[in-house]
Amino acid sequence: MRHSLFFAILFFAMSNVFAQTEKEAYKAALRQFQQQYNQKKFEAIFHQFSPEMKKAMPLSKTIDFLNGLFEQAGKLKAYSFINRKSGFEIYKAGFEKGILSFQIALDNEDDIAGLLLQPYVPEDLPHIERNTTHLILPFKDVWTVVWGGDTKEQNYHVESRAQKNAFDMVIMDATGKSHRNNGKTNEDYYAFGKELFAPCDGEIVLVVDGIKDNTPGESNTMYVPGNSVIIKTANNEYLFFAHFKQYSIKVKQGDQVKQDQLLGLCGNSGNSSEPHLHFHIQNVENINIATGVKCYFDHLTVNGQPKNDYSPVKGDKLGR
Repeated sequence: MRHSLFFAILFFAMSNVFAQTEKEAYKAALRQFQQQYNQKKFEAIFHQFSPEMKKAMPLSKTIDFLNGLFEQAGKLKAYSFINRKSGFEIYKAGFEKGILSFQIALDNEDDIAGLLLQPYVPEDLPHIERNTTHLILPFKDVWTVVWGGDTKEQNYHVESRAQKNAFDMVIMDATGKSHRNNGKTNEDYYAFGKELFAPCDGEIVLVVDGIKDNTPGESNTMYVPGNSVIIKTANNEYLFFAHFKQYSIKVKQGDQVKQDQLLGLCGNSGNSSEPHLHFHIQNVENINIATGVKCYFDHLTVNGQPKNDYSPVKGDKLGR
């Protein structure tokens, strides 16, 4: 299950020293990058790199990266300067297929010493520390949190802006196993096919279904979240459920759901190595620009003890 739920276009390498060069040098470098990139002259871009950058990203890796960027984003059509931070000039870059944050750093020779491309996040998005909507657990059995909490040791999701407060949860038996038999089929897993429910009232703003469940131990990186549902609460929090069983989702986009209404069945679709529930809250619908929101549940049991307004952590056994 230890997979990033979503992928982003990301490339980063830098030298140890950045010069505060004139902005005109950055303008020239970016103009040259745009021209060569749009003509797919990727080797020419490589030759703009500093020696340290070339070591970090050899020619073959640079070409692979730029080919992937071109395939996913298309040509670089326009860009506008935003600000400077930590030696990088930061631009809002309009590609044919979307907008990215384009960050570039130059060394003393005006060679490219750092390059970072990632989804563009507008500065005016809502800031939500935690949910204010009262939530119940989205299941009726006892589930175990295998990833959850605020530290990297508890929760590998913390490195993802949108998923930093996510939970991965499974059902375990008394021996700590999540499956019966040899675990080679989805039906061996206790979580597979279990009902999942709406934690609160809300609007269904996204449904994806029809993606095949994986064979345990394999994963689908073409559509990472697999079959998924997003619920928008009355307080504009977005509840994200991933990895539903194929064709099991019972709601559709635009539906108004009530707390404890059946959403679908737990599955093993997407970038998932065994049947489990991935659940997190984010501040906007679009995962590419979202920031995670810390999640608290009302009236639950944790390791057999009653809790209220509690945010689970790795190892917790949760029930209603």
